[in-house]
Amino acid sequence: MITIKDVAKEAEVSVATVSRVLNNNGYVNEETRKKVEDAIKKLEYTPNAVARSLYKKQSRTIALIVPNITNPFFPEVARAIEDVMNSKDYTLILCNSDDQEEKEKKYFDMLRQKYVDGVIIVTSTLKPMHIVKNKIPIVAVDRFIDKDIPYVSVDNMKGARQAVQHLKAIGCQRIAHIRGPDDLPIAEERYQGYLKEVQHEAWFDENLVLNGNFNIKLATEQTKKLLTENRDIDGIFAGNDYMALGVIKAALELGKRIPKDLSVIGFDGINLAKLTNPELTTIAQPIYQIGYKAAEILLDLIEGKPIQEYSHRLDVTLNIGQSTKR
Repeated sequence: MITIKDVAKEAEVSVATVSRVLNNNGYVNEETRKKVEDAIKKLEYTPNAVARSLYKKQSRTIALIVPNITNPFFPEVARAIEDVMNSKDYTLILCNSDDQEEKEKKYFDMLRQKYVDGVIIVTSTLKPMHIVKNKIPIVAVDRFIDKDIPYVSVDNMKGARQAVQHLKAIGCQRIAHIRGPDDLPIAEERYQGYLKEVQHEAWFDENLVLNGNFNIKLATEQTKKLLTENRDIDGIFAGNDYMALGVIKAALELGKRIPKDLSVIGFDGINLAKLTNPELTTIAQPIYQIGYKAAEILLDLIEGKPIQEYSHRLDVTLNIGQSTKR
């Protein structure tokens, strides 16, 4: 393996001079710099990334912590983040927490030890005190954590109200909701948006809301329970697209025709929703833009640039597919 000493010997300079060229730190005259660069090229020398990160306490690496990598929403966010980071010569580490607080804590400990330059965290289960104390540049997606941590999200309550309003507009008379986890703010916001639209209706009953925990399998089971016990349900708003796919699966297995017997709407706008049969109607988040914006903000934090705005709420869009009546 070629070392920095080999480069110094080839260029007939000191190791310290080679280090200054590599790190672009300190004065080196142009003739000497060219000799070092020529030696690096000739020897095909690659700096030891681990050693450099230990020395500089930087690694040109950022981490993305997501709660469930099987949900297509998170890989789509990751794609945008990776595009931004690759353009700036940063490497992205993907960490899947499985919605487990202890696992997230371990990730933060590991990332801090490896001098990761920054973290983007999505819908974390950790308490703010555990995140803030890490003293790593952090950007949150889909969840407000702390006033000093920038976050990028959408107006979940407004989007949920749009979803239910659409179901009402196409003639649904009894609308149920498969919600996300009780302890997750975005799930609660979407549930509250649903409530705003239905709680004063004569047909509304709290039993029309069941928790699918943002899990496709559980959402399928809960939908079967809902439709078996409430045969007059003609519309379901699922708290995310992943669960909406479970809703459709359950309805079809029970012999329901979509959208003739049951209209279904989701929330997120994942690409998979366009490939289902019937194509899913959904409240679409600008997923790529969310990831892109989070990455840009994190780079500003890493580079020490002032953050002008800590709260970024992007607009959602109603994408009408074939799973709701027209």
